[in-house]
Order: sequence, then structure tokens, then C-alpha cells
Amino acid sequence: MTKHPAGKLFRLIGADGAVYSSETKGTFGGHRKTRVYGALDCKAASRAIAKGVQYEKARVFFANEADARAAGYRPCAVCMREANDAWKRAST
Repeated sequence: MTKHPAGKLFRLIGADGAVYSSETKGTFGGHRKTRVYGALDCKAASRAIAKGVQYEKARVFFANEADARAAGYRPCAVCMREANDAWKRAST
């Protein structure tokens, strides 16, 4: 994980659902309102950020996939299709 230039702090969500400030972005990104997490280079998230739909205000990060799942987030259907399919099967 690399540190963001200019000392910006990122909101990381732990497995307990608590928010932590960190200089490192994490390995997965998520969206607080939709409770979806995915790869940092996800095309769906990139499109939302580019549109300026205030997506970044609700953006959070996770150190790993286990923390994202434990915090109640589901895998993205765009960048994590297989994990999302498995999540759907487990949820029914």
C-alpha cells in the first residue's frame, strides 16, 4: 500500500464497522450508502467519480476483503463478478 501525497487521510472501515483514519488508502474501495466494495480500479466506481456525483464523499476503503465483508459490505457486480455471484448464492 502506498501513501497518498499531501498527507490526505482516508476513511478505512475495520471488520468491526468502525471508521479509522489512515494515510494509506487500503486495497479495496467501498461506498457507504450502497454498502458495496470492490477493486480500487473498478470501472463502475471510476465512472461515478468522473461524473462528480458526490461519490467520493461516501467513499471508504478497506485494508482487505475480509474487513469489507465483516463490516457488512457486498462485492461489486462489475469488478468482482465471481465473488458477487457467490455472495448472491449464499444470501438466498
